[in-house]
Amino acid sequence: MRRFNIPQTINVKGKLMDFSTPKIMGILNVTPDSFYAGSRKNTEKEIYTRIEQILKEGADIIDIGGYSSRPGAADINPDEEMFRLSVALKILQKDYPDTIISIDTFRSEIAKACVENYGAAIINDISGGMIDEKMFDTVAELKVPYVLSHIKGTPATMTTQCQYDDLLKELILYFSEKINQLYRLGVNDILLDPGFGFAKNLDQNYRLMKNLNNLSLLELPILVGISRKRMIYQLLEISPEESLNGSTVLHTYALIQGASILRVHDVKEAAEAIKIIQKLKSQS
Repeated sequence: MRRFNIPQTINVKGKLMDFSTPKIMGILNVTPDSFYAGSRKNTEKEIYTRIEQILKEGADIIDIGGYSSRPGAADINPDEEMFRLSVALKILQKDYPDTIISIDTFRSEIAKACVENYGAAIINDISGGMIDEKMFDTVAELKVPYVLSHIKGTPATMTTQCQYDDLLKELILYFSEKINQLYRLGVNDILLDPGFGFAKNLDQNYRLMKNLNNLSLLELPILVGISRKRMIYQLLEISPEESLNGSTVLHTYALIQGASILRVHDVKEAAEAIKIIQKLKSQS
């Protein structure tokens, strides 16, 4: 297989984040309706405890989301999203100021406020800049790394948008066009999220995972977010609460396929998977 020149670093607030060892993005959901009930943190005490857990277990980044992207989730206005995020951001700003914070939002005004007022370092946009046409320009202005995700439609309509002639080919074309747009604007630090569960049915998700290393031809780091998702619990006929083992299996496979970041609910188990895979790779 041809080896592509995948960047091993991105610039995060003036420091290089090195992907020679994959990194962990711990999920902090400040929503009342995330698909995985165990991840929902709404009170200051719950948020504080979750932050401590994420950091203690070894996450490199905390990804904070205030708008649930699950199908059927409530549509909230920007003020409500910002209020939810601000509770966690104020705690981090006061007690954990050195933490690398990623903001899970598709709204440019939220991205701007979180970076300028709370020191957020990364913008994680599930919409690939399609819901808010100002997002790409905003990220370029803010000069922060951007997680470019694949989706068709919106969180409300994506389950009806699973038609592809060639899934991998369409993803590569989609990413190529948007990467060029971002580069032209001066956005140099880009992470690619293939969008598992976003406008993809069960078989398409597994086809994408099996062929994840094909995305290496885009020569950018890959972020994988499959933690406790439907592709696991639907296949195994279990609940999100029972999906830790399945998540770890897929995280391990994603690492073998070249993933640079795992976005996870369960940091400790992801860190163990990374340690084992790195040990295997170091053997002659």
